[in-house]
Amino acid sequence: MNVIEKALQVASRAHVRQCRKHTDIPYITHPVAVGMMLMKAGYGDDIVAAGILHDTVEDTTLSLADIEREFGLTIASIVEGCSEPDKSLSWEKRKQHTIEFLKTAPEDIKVVACADKLHNIRSIMNDYEQIGDMVWERFNRGKVEQEWYYRNVIESLGYQSNFKLIDELKVEVERFFGPEDTEIPSSNE
Repeated sequence: MNVIEKALQVASRAHVRQCRKHTDIPYITHPVAVGMMLMKAGYGDDIVAAGILHDTVEDTTLSLADIEREFGLTIASIVEGCSEPDKSLSWEKRKQHTIEFLKTAPEDIKVVACADKLHNIRSIMNDYEQIGDMVWERFNRGKVEQEWYYRNVIESLGYQSNFKLIDELKVEVERFFGPEDTEIPSSNE
């Protein structure tokens, strides 16, 4: 069995009965979409598999050791880099950690994180078209904080890196939140 097929099976089992935030959409659609974006962008099987597995450690009972045992150190390292290390911290501290980490993360982690954020913003945009501002009730923080987070992630992803998915993410964020011509509020820590 190839690594992508194996990742699809493992992620499907791990995310079984999970749905996207406050929807009835099976959660597995998100990591599969991330993997498809990476595949379409021309990345290799390990990157695609890591994209499919990127939320397993953070959001399921699978551990990093499980991923490493099943898929090896390369894929496990990417999954680890895409996972928040301490879910007990406040939203602001977790997001600030991600922003700082992504500045100097290896490019394979940046690429998977970017595909994750790209699918997330497209999902938010789609939901916004359906339910308007009620979409923000699904999140721990509202529109202003989400905009702050996405714009800072773009800046971190682009730090000493440049790949096509960053440009796509920037286009979608600007299409949704508008051009960045105002000062972004800083987070309260």
